[in-house]
Amino acid sequence: MGKVHEGNSDAKGKKTEFSLVRVKGTWKSKLGKKINKDTVDCISAAKIHESITDRAPPGTVVSPITFTYKVTETHGLLDPSNDTLLLGHITDPTAVWRTLKINKPIRRFVVIDQEVFKIYGPKLTEYLEANHVVSQELGSSTTGEQVLETALKILDDVNNFASDRRTEPIIAIGEGFCRIVGLAASLYRRRTPYIRVPTTLLSYIDASVGAKTGVNFANCKNKLGAYIPPAAALLDLSFTTVPRRHISNGLAAEMLKMALMKHRGLFELLEEHGCMLLDTKFQADNTLYGHSSIKAASQATRIAITTMLEELAPNLWEDDLNRLVDFGHLISPALEMKVLPSLLNGEAVNIEMSYMVYVSHECGLLMEEEKQRIISCMVGLELPVWHEEFTMELIQKSLQDRLKHSGGLVRMPLPVGLGEAEIFNNTSFDILHRAYIKWCEELSVSSDSTCDV
Repeated sequence: MGKVHEGNSDAKGKKTEFSLVRVKGTWKSKLGKKINKDTVDCISAAKIHESITDRAPPGTVVSPITFTYKVTETHGLLDPSNDTLLLGHITDPTAVWRTLKINKPIRRFVVIDQEVFKIYGPKLTEYLEANHVVSQELGSSTTGEQVLETALKILDDVNNFASDRRTEPIIAIGEGFCRIVGLAASLYRRRTPYIRVPTTLLSYIDASVGAKTGVNFANCKNKLGAYIPPAAALLDLSFTTVPRRHISNGLAAEMLKMALMKHRGLFELLEEHGCMLLDTKFQADNTLYGHSSIKAASQATRIAITTMLEELAPNLWEDDLNRLVDFGHLISPALEMKVLPSLLNGEAVNIEMSYMVYVSHECGLLMEEEKQRIISCMVGLELPVWHEEFTMELIQKSLQDRLKHSGGLVRMPLPVGLGEAEIFNNTSFDILHRAYIKWCEELSVSSDSTCDV
């Protein structure tokens, strides 16, 4: 690829900047940057650059897009005395006061996973009734391939409910619905606010603190979607009372990933307390572990969420394709779709992370002792570290696809120590192949297992 040479537009034509101001309800362009605020209703952050040249269009619009959304940790979200579910998304205290003073019921459209509804349905109904909420609850499942149809079903029911697109956010409860509802909300009247309530550890850390929405399409994960963050992500660890395998799944997909990429202390916490966190499912436990269980759970989730937000907030629309959070996500989506539904998302991610640890070691970025500690931690968290369908053919195809969609660079995040990582673009096939052979030799599920070489 050759370098792109940019001309100096000011040398060939005049460039003038206009501010946009609203006066008595009408937007007008005003020359210059200094505006008398007393003479206008408000000043937009957007600008118009007028440029008259032989080749250039007459103007360029610069319109910054700013989203403000809350990530709130709470306890007892469905306690009728806790109004976080209904009002926790509002950032202006006076707006909360006005909402409570208006003499009309609060309206909410709620989408909840069927399996979650079996556990929390009665409490949710009691909560809404106790707060006199006019609501419609849509219980559905996101299993299988029909997630796009699920989004369309949500849109149809939201339309019939006639939600106010500014004051009545859609509430999504359940891991599978965080991103699907987000996509539906981004489509309904071009953007309707929505609230995410995760119910698994995986979505607690990842899907609920980012901006991605999406559904599977053309046998690819989240191929259809948009970058529309929720009005709020409401986090309540008491919701994450899912089977042990799903807790392990969440530990891998996001928590261990962030530990390996950014935070040695989090890795050591998982290394030491991983079994306890699995046993207690991140809940308070007064029998075997006492207060130490909830302390470790709180510390681990807070570090994971903080490090995730550090990576996502400055790059909400993924303008920068060099992303540490892509660790474990270069090959695992293809693996997960290939063996669907035998592997959970986090399990597929961990299998790739396990292989990439061997790649790092082969590159001389990790010491043998560090490699062994990471693999032992994964095994201690009851995560798969190898799979027969994770072949060299799958690796090559996935990385070729990565090149197509990442500006011609593979942008491979690799650990360079415990809690440290860098992005690499020049990892040779020879290194990938040698790492794969060693990975198979040391971690394949049985001694007579064969691997594709």
